[in-house]
Amino acid sequence: MPIQPVELSTIRARQIWLSAQRLLEPAPFGAGPQAVAQATDHLGYVQIDTINVIERSHHHILYTRIPEYARADLAGAQSADKSVFEYWAHALAYIPTADYRYFAPDMRRLREDPPPHYAAIDRRDYAALLRRIQEEGPLSIRDIEDEVLVEKEHLWASRKPSKRLLNFGFYNGDLTIAARTGMLKAYELTDRHFGWERRPRPATEGQVAEYLLRRALRCQGVVSLDSVCYGNLGMKAPVAALIDKAVRARRLVPVRLEGADKVAHWAEPAMLEGAGQPVPADLVHILSPFDPLVIQRKRLEMIFGYQHRFEAYVPAAKRVLGYFALPVLVGDEIVAALDLKTDRRGGRLLVQRWTWMAPERPALTAAIEEALGRFQRFQLAVEPSILSA
Repeated sequence: MPIQPVELSTIRARQIWLSAQRLLEPAPFGAGPQAVAQATDHLGYVQIDTINVIERSHHHILYTRIPEYARADLAGAQSADKSVFEYWAHALAYIPTADYRYFAPDMRRLREDPPPHYAAIDRRDYAALLRRIQEEGPLSIRDIEDEVLVEKEHLWASRKPSKRLLNFGFYNGDLTIAARTGMLKAYELTDRHFGWERRPRPATEGQVAEYLLRRALRCQGVVSLDSVCYGNLGMKAPVAALIDKAVRARRLVPVRLEGADKVAHWAEPAMLEGAGQPVPADLVHILSPFDPLVIQRKRLEMIFGYQHRFEAYVPAAKRVLGYFALPVLVGDEIVAALDLKTDRRGGRLLVQRWTWMAPERPALTAAIEEALGRFQRFQLAVEPSILSA
């Protein structure tokens, strides 16, 4: 007999998702490089982004869950402990090294059947680059002098042809990022960096599907096919088959989410039992637009009723929330969006635009300003001086 879906209110869905994102506890992962490893392992990945009007997204996401987070902790996890590595999730991200095998199939495909952008690479030049890294150790793009420069293919591209060689080695798994200085990356031979005599065996398609479903259930609580396969649309068929099998085995329960009848959801039975972890009324998080809670825009709107607009590439006259707006979570509601900018020379945090999504109240404003003070101290290590631009 078909299993009847469990009715789930929006409030309960928010509670489950916030708990799964580990946003209901003050310091769920502790502190130090090990906290970075644990947070990345739980979330599955931490997105990297280059925009630097405030602290970059990877540091911001980790700070949200690790109040005592220091940038050196991420550097230690990547370069010393080697518990995280960089690769492409739905975007460039830090990923647990323990999950390397689930990304190895993409590396193998690119190596065996490179797209035109990489197929045109001179393999002798590529082999020479690998030999140089073998002999000299990790190299950054600044360590390589190209005799002939090329036109940029897009805004963030390099004029150095060697950058394409480094990217090819990175995406096919021959190279990994051994360290970062800001956004400057040092490329190292993958096997030497991790001390591997043999790389982890690439996962099968079925194993990748299981990984994606397991990861989503852990950090989302209640999942849809789209939320599981975000950034992995080609995996929908095997993931859907896994979900169907898990439902028949009673390992997953269909869920009917309030206000979202047309989108099928599922959860593990234990996740739906009891009242769950309450959402503290004084909870305040200033979230990165690339935070796992925010990045899936349709899911965010479905559950929180908030439509986030990322407007960094929108003409200024057409912006609604601002160049780099950050959603503000208070309790279980997104109450505002703040367009912030860090004045590093002046040692202060500028509020370019403050957009309310909920009725403005003095107590609410005070709570957000207190969170802004903490956020500024994290960025600049100075006392609060929050000013309107």
